[in-house]
Amino acid sequence: MNVTVRFFASYADSLGRSTMDFVLPAGATVLDLRASIAALPDASRLPPNPLIAINHAYAAPTALIAGGDEIAVIPPVAGG
Repeated sequence: MNVTVRFFASYADSLGRSTMDFVLPAGATVLDLRASIAALPDASRLPPNPLIAINHAYAAPTALIAGGDEIAVIPPVAGG
């Protein structure tokens, strides 16, 4: 299935774009998407363990992704 992923903050800055299309197998999970992101060129520059939101709600690592889902990748935020 094809999914469009929106990137925010340091992810968008590091990748030089705010959206990217990914091809994932049927039954893919958030963990599968994270693996696809980690396989991108220069992924080592990306912050680890981003939050993933599916359809405006934070998703667990084992959450299933379906075609047509709105997916957002949000880097972890530290406060002080």
